[in-house]
Amino acid sequence: MSQSSVLLEVIATTVADARLAVQAGADRLELITATGEGGLTPSVGLIEEVVGVGDCPVNVIVRPHSRSFVFDADDYAVMLRDVQAVKAAGAHGVVIGMLTPDGEIDREGLARVIDAADGLAITFHRAFDEARDQRRALDVLLGFDAVTNVLTSGGKPSALQAEATIRALVKQAEGSNCTVLAGAGLTVDSVAGFVRATQVKAVHFGSGVRVDGNAMAPVDPQRVARVRSLLDNA
Repeated sequence: MSQSSVLLEVIATTVADARLAVQAGADRLELITATGEGGLTPSVGLIEEVVGVGDCPVNVIVRPHSRSFVFDADDYAVMLRDVQAVKAAGAHGVVIGMLTPDGEIDREGLARVIDAADGLAITFHRAFDEARDQRRALDVLLGFDAVTNVLTSGGKPSALQAEATIRALVKQAEGSNCTVLAGAGLTVDSVAGFVRATQVKAVHFGSGVRVDGNAMAPVDPQRVARVRSLLDNA
């Protein structure tokens, strides 16, 4: 990846996905299982195998269930153990997100996960899009040095519907060590214009780089390669 190029993160749900995405030019993988539920914690076996695919950084989602982003003490007990397992498996980072019942970032829960992650990169996932006030939520996250990415669609079902919001968040995060990672709804055809409009430095692709644009289908290496080429020339 050239210095000026936009980082390309691709969702992987299998070892084959990971291999195809990396060969076609992904800069980073987000490893999840249960795509239909928005992504849940994958098995240790899957994490270890995907980490072994190559030099590409692997960020692993730690999300114990898909009921909500408000977690109880038992959920946190599970998540903290999973974070430790992700670290032991050699992953680059964890992808997490937690809110209070009134839609604020759960600072205390986030601090506990950061502590358990012990130096791993932290991406705060699209729980962010359910926060009551995104600008305030980003301010909270910018207060945590360990949070290196915020995955967001700008609070809309698709990031393409939220260009102005995402541009504002990118501006807000300027000069911090946290990157706004735009994702959800991006397509091969839309990505170049989206990057120009928002000035994002990192994009996240799931169904947009899968066979027939189907979230449940395998990664399509030709689509990944096309996005890579568009980003390199954006």
